Amino acid sequence: MKEIAPRIIIDPKVRFGKPTIKGTRITVEEVLGFLVGGMDFEEIRREYGIKREDVIATINYAASFLKGEEVRVRKLIKV
Repeated sequence: MKEIAPRIIIDPKVRFGKPTIKGTRITVEEVLGFLVGGMDFEEIRREYGIKREDVIATINYAASFLKGEEVRVRKLIKV
């Protein structure tokens, strides 16, 4: 497991190494999809048992990744 951004981790044993919210199996991709699909922060929090800060962290991670700033993901080597 490697923390790649605040509250966001990657682990090759969890969800095929996709970025997930720490302590969950919920991916950044899923949270962004929930938001695009019309869910608000409170609905996501209630439905999936995550904190508002987790939703914000997924947005921040995605924005940083797309900007090419701060967050650099390196390929994990299976041990």
